[in-house]
Amino acid sequence: MSDTLTLPAEARERVGKGASRVLRREGRVPAVVYGGKEEPLSIHVEQKELVRQLGTGHFFNSIVDIEVNGAKVRTLPKDVAFHPVTDRPLHVDFLRISANSTVHVAVPVVFVNEAASPGLKKGGVLNIVRHELELVCEPARIPDEIEIDVTGLEVGASIHISHVALPAGSTSAITDRDFTIATIIAPSALKSEEGSTAETAEEQE
Repeated sequence: MSDTLTLPAEARERVGKGASRVLRREGRVPAVVYGGKEEPLSIHVEQKELVRQLGTGHFFNSIVDIEVNGAKVRTLPKDVAFHPVTDRPLHVDFLRISANSTVHVAVPVVFVNEAASPGLKKGGVLNIVRHELELVCEPARIPDEIEIDVTGLEVGASIHISHVALPAGSTSAITDRDFTIATIIAPSALKSEEGSTAETAEEQE
């Protein structure tokens, strides 16, 4: 499960573009905490600490305890706006969560035991359709990743969400279909696709 992160913050007395620009010049990033049937809370956080936490690779799948005015607010990061040129974080949205609530998160998929797949050993290719799974989880039980075992899979095999044993406390956010996560295809299938694409391009010229 993802670790809980702690992010010190200060309340924002002024909001608006001008006030936000001043904060950014001081090395701070404007942010807002919303949800939980409470009024939105305008805050600002230290840019360096935010960038460090973003660099963990699991920021969006982690509970973030925001410390402001001597109190902790339990949140889930929902969105970070970045500068289009410098990639500097410009604004952050946090969703306030309670102990009995559930959260919607995108969790990375990791495939294991590829050496034990006859299809891959024969030269087949793992064609990943979904690199992340949309899950509904308990806040304290958000998984870092979902492992999918490809042991024994032959060329032509498909992995659907129904084949995946999700961790306790997690369910798929997509419930209306048994969607495909990955397939094992033959190298020739790739070549024929590339060939048909090239032929189509030639016909269009």
